Amino acid sequence: MPWWMELILLVSGVVFWLTSARRSDDVWDMFQKIIAVLLVLMVLLGGRWIPLEIAALLLAFWLPSATRLEKRELGKRL
Repeated sequence: MPWWMELILLVSGVVFWLTSARRSDDVWDMFQKIIAVLLVLMVLLGGRWIPLEIAALLLAFWLPSATRLEKRELGKRL
C-alpha cells in the first residue's frame, strides 16, 4: 500500500475517533469508533505484517463465543 494511502487512512481514523467524542448519540459514537479502529487496522494489516495478522487471528480464536457466554449465564442462574 502506498505511503500516502496509509496516511489518508490513519488521518481518517483519527478524525473519526475525535469526532465521535463530540456526539451525544451513543450508537453513532460507537459506530464511528468502530470505523476508526477498522481504518487503523487496515493500515497495520495491509502492510503484510504476518506476525501481527497471526496474533489477531489467535486473539479472535481465544475470545469466548456468544453461545459459551450464554451457557455460563444460564449455569449461574440455576
